[in-house]
Amino acid sequence: MEVNMTSSNPITIARALHAALETGASGEVLRALFTPHATTLEHPNAIKPQGGSATLDQMLSASIAGAKLLARQHYELVDAIAHENLAILRVIWTATIAADAGPFAAGQELRAHIAQFITTEGERISRIETFDCYDPF
Repeated sequence: MEVNMTSSNPITIARALHAALETGASGEVLRALFTPHATTLEHPNAIKPQGGSATLDQMLSASIAGAKLLARQHYELVDAIAHENLAILRVIWTATIAADAGPFAAGQELRAHIAQFITTEGERISRIETFDCYDPF
């Protein structure tokens, strides 16, 4: 899958990332969506109780692991507001686990209510800050 960006609208750019992830894109394929210095900040949640931050290379590596763990994932956009180069999104994320891994069983459904703050530079993502509230699993 090749990812091409043709918009500087931060909501469109954020949704392009969601669409790519829904197709199973991971690793280097996603690099085109990000600036070279992109970072992410994940606030504490049920899967990452301590939260965490990551560089672009760390994000791309994590996306490979995520693609292997999930049989499918979907991002339902509930609300979105853009202010200059910032997209503020409320999303419902659903996914199906592909194979038994850690606390998860193959076929298990996951659901999270997510607030994302995605900052862009030009046509690429430079920062993601996310608050993921998972339903009990």
